[in-house]
Amino acid sequence: MRPGNTGAPDSGAAGPIRRRTGYTSGTMKHCKPRPRLRAPHAWDVSTAEARAIQTRLAAQVEGRFGLRRPPESVAGVDVGFEEGGSVTRAAVAVLTFPGLDTLAEAFARRPTTFPYVPGLLSFREIPAVLDALNSLDDLPGLLLCDGQGYAHPRRFGLACHLGVITGIPSVGVAKTRLVGEHAEVGPHKGDWQPLTDRGETIGAVVRTRDRISPLFVSVGHRINLSDAIRYTLACTTRFRLPETTRRAHRLASG
Repeated sequence: MRPGNTGAPDSGAAGPIRRRTGYTSGTMKHCKPRPRLRAPHAWDVSTAEARAIQTRLAAQVEGRFGLRRPPESVAGVDVGFEEGGSVTRAAVAVLTFPGLDTLAEAFARRPTTFPYVPGLLSFREIPAVLDALNSLDDLPGLLLCDGQGYAHPRRFGLACHLGVITGIPSVGVAKTRLVGEHAEVGPHKGDWQPLTDRGETIGAVVRTRDRISPLFVSVGHRINLSDAIRYTLACTTRFRLPETTRRAHRLASG
């Protein structure tokens, strides 16, 4: 997630994309709108209440099983802030899998209602992400989130939070470590080491490009760590970051 991003989506983007009330999305397929994604809690809460919500919802995270079949689509999310942080901006880029072609895009802005608190970024960012996801006609089969998942002090980072709310399999793919320790990672793409905290494996440190700084991958929801690593690598081409993250950032930056 990049708090410094500015700009708007590119109105000249190619592909099956349609602008609608500030959003863009894929071709309409449904006669009736699908149910809106909603959180089972309030967002404008105190930091103590937010931590309690994380602890309660963490019990719902499912990270034991792999995906039953490969997803037909994968999505990345980019979140930034405008007007001194008072407005949250979220962009979602949905790509085909395994081809990684742009399938749909969505963009949303809303007032920011939660302060910047490390470990609680999901309360600041997810409301706008839900707005963007709700503007899509079809939800993606897998979310690769630019942030932490299970590799979090309360084992409930942004990828876990978004996955539990939406029911979409999700993976945390972070650029920096929030908690845990690891051995040195090999120099080549695909090399990885377990990320551990207090004797528990909470994620993996994965090299996605030869001799470039690794990423921190962890379970979000409804996927195991082995598949989380596999799909992160499958979505990463010539660059350090997965194409999902790169496309969402490009959409948000215009």
